[in-house]
Amino acid sequence: MHIDLLVALAALIVGFTVGLTGMGGGALMTPVLVLLFKVTPSAAVSSDLVAAMIMKPIGSSVHVRRGTVKWELVRWLGIGSVPAAASGVFILRALGNSEDIQNTIKLMLGITLMIAASSMVIKAWMQGRRTARERHTGEAAERDYVVKPAATVAVGAIGGLLVGLTSVGSGSIIIVCLMLLYPRLRGAELVGTDLVQAVPLVASAAIMHIFFGDFQLGLTSSVLLGSIPGVYIGARLSSKAPDGLIRPALVYVLLASSLKLLNVSTVALGIFLVAFALVALPIWGAIDAAGRPEGDWKAAGLDRRRWVGLQAVGAPFGLGFAAAVAYFAKTRPQLEAASIRAEGPGA
Repeated sequence: MHIDLLVALAALIVGFTVGLTGMGGGALMTPVLVLLFKVTPSAAVSSDLVAAMIMKPIGSSVHVRRGTVKWELVRWLGIGSVPAAASGVFILRALGNSEDIQNTIKLMLGITLMIAASSMVIKAWMQGRRTARERHTGEAAERDYVVKPAATVAVGAIGGLLVGLTSVGSGSIIIVCLMLLYPRLRGAELVGTDLVQAVPLVASAAIMHIFFGDFQLGLTSSVLLGSIPGVYIGARLSSKAPDGLIRPALVYVLLASSLKLLNVSTVALGIFLVAFALVALPIWGAIDAAGRPEGDWKAAGLDRRRWVGLQAVGAPFGLGFAAAVAYFAKTRPQLEAASIRAEGPGA
C-alpha cells in the first residue's frame, strides 16, 4: 500500500474546508484527485466514497446526541437513496472502464459540480431570508411540518444516484432539496438530518465501489490521513470563520472545477472566471444586502442604500468587486452582530 503525502496534504486542506463550512467533501476532493493528481475519475469516485463512509458517522453522531435529527425524514430518504446509490455503481460497471467511459464519468462529475455550486447559492439565499424572518417575526417558535413521503423518497433517489455515479450530492444537493420541501425545519435539524441520512447512502455506494468499482486502498488511506485531522481542525474553528466570504469562494472553486472537467480550455476558463468574479460577487452582495432588514442596518449604523448601490451599479462594469469584498468581509458580519444584539440575551 502506497501512501501519497501530497494527496494527504490536499486532503488536509479539503477536510479543513469541509469542517469549516459543513459542505460535502466529495464536491472538493474528487475533482482535486482528478484535476491535480490525474487520478482516473472512476478511482477518484470510488476512493473518495470509501473515505467518506469512514468519516460520515463521526459528524452525524454529534447531531444524534443533540437530538437534531428528524428520523422519519432519514427513513424516507434512505428508502430512495440506498438502492439508487447502488444502482449508480452498477451503471458505471455496466458502462465499462474504457477511456470513453472515464470521459463520461468526468462529464457527469462536471455537471454535478455545477449543480452543487448553484445549490450553495440557493442555500445561502434561503438561509439568509429565513434567518432574517425568524429574528424579526418570532416565527421560529412554530415548528410543525408535514412529512411528504413521495417527494422525500424522490429526493433521496436522485441524490443517491448522483452519489453513486460521482460521489457528489449527499452534502450539497440533498440538503437544498430538504430546505425547499421542509422550510420550517431549523438549520441544525436540516444539517443533522442530512448528515445522518448520508451515512447509509454513502455506505451503500462505498461498499458497491469496493466490490465492483475502482477502489484503491493506498489512495483512500492517503485521503483519510489528511482529511480526518483537517475536518477536526476546521470544525473547531468553524464558529470563527467569516462564512459570508468563504462560501462565495467555494462556489467559485466548484464552478472552476466543473468547467475544467467539462473540457473548457484554460484560456477560456481564465477569461470566464475573471469576468464572473467581477460581476457575480457584487450581484450576490447586492441581493444579500437588499434582503437584510432595515432594523439591522440602523442598529449597525450603516446605510443599506449605499451598500446595495455600490455593488449593484458597479457590477456590470466590474467596479463593484471591491465593494462586494468589503461587504462580505466587514459589513455583513457587522449586520449579523447587530441582529443578534437586537434579539437580546433572552432570545
